[in-house]
Amino acid sequence: MEKFRVGIIGCGGIAHSHMRAYTRRDDIEYVAFCDIVPGKAEAFAKEFGIEGAKIYTSHEEMLDKEQFDGVSVCTYNRQHAAPTIYALNKGVNVILEKPFAVTLDEAVEMRKAEKASGKILTVGFQPRFDKNMQQIKKIVESGELGRVYYIQTGGGRRRGIPAYTESFIKDDTAGVGALGDIGCYSLDMVLNAIGYPTPLTVSGFKTDFFGKDPETFRHRYGNPEHLAEIFSVDDFAGAIIRLEGGIVLDFRISWAMNMNTPGDTIILGTKAGLRIPSTDCWNGTVGGPMTVYRDCAGQSIEYQIPILKDGPKDGDLWDRKVGSFIKAVREGGTAPVPTSQIIKNQAIIDGIVRSSALGREVEITIPEV
Repeated sequence: MEKFRVGIIGCGGIAHSHMRAYTRRDDIEYVAFCDIVPGKAEAFAKEFGIEGAKIYTSHEEMLDKEQFDGVSVCTYNRQHAAPTIYALNKGVNVILEKPFAVTLDEAVEMRKAEKASGKILTVGFQPRFDKNMQQIKKIVESGELGRVYYIQTGGGRRRGIPAYTESFIKDDTAGVGALGDIGCYSLDMVLNAIGYPTPLTVSGFKTDFFGKDPETFRHRYGNPEHLAEIFSVDDFAGAIIRLEGGIVLDFRISWAMNMNTPGDTIILGTKAGLRIPSTDCWNGTVGGPMTVYRDCAGQSIEYQIPILKDGPKDGDLWDRKVGSFIKAVREGGTAPVPTSQIIKNQAIIDGIVRSSALGREVEITIPEV
């Protein structure tokens, strides 16, 4: 098979997950690596034993000079849009790490570039490829729950601010904290299950109580005072979101809180309800067997949906994520995780940020592209 020509833009932590998935394949040609920090892309290539790939500190120069079938954009959040748009304008397919963007405006601009280019832009939501996540969608689509009218979702960590790199916790690089890091996953889990209805309004808030407290970092990181001083994103957020079709979504997400979980995910329908157990830390799947609650012959009953296990040939979620992107490009298919859906996810995150700043409910308007 002809080699798939790959480049990586941004050679930080998440790029390693992309590379591990690429290196488990035998159909990849590593064309170039790029990072704005001098020496970082070169060290990244050496770490994976890649020889012959070009090294750049400018994504524009890299995309101007080299030919690619696809690139992984693994930059920090506030730099998702620029290299993605540039790559699409150059006729290059893109797999973009989550979150889609920081603002709705950025997401719209990427959608415009995608549409104009005719190329694939897929967003890196690997939990989509978990069998148990897919089972949630199958349950909803089966009609077992009836008409869905209320959802509670979220998740997070008791203490789990990812301060091992400052780009996660600074506004000028991350833009959003827990909201963008793991909140987008929790939103996607339920929105994908119910067909991604359009969000209409958001009443949201976000806090940074733990990120601003040096004690949060004292036992894990070497310079807690410095981390607390530079912390400038959210470590907890919540919202009530009204969706088209009369559905209400109760959402909360955490990097740090004085609780083990903000609660299980529940989907309430007119015929039955579904409980999806939470996890201690978001890991791309559900926390245990799901339970359906309903009436049968006048009696209240409940039954469990067993956990589905992967087979030896399934690969991990990253293999499936990267593989689905390559397959779509090779076969002229569509984006595995399309921006037409994820822009609604981004609109909710954008709405929570705006609502928190204003202290009131805001309307959501997603421009047509």
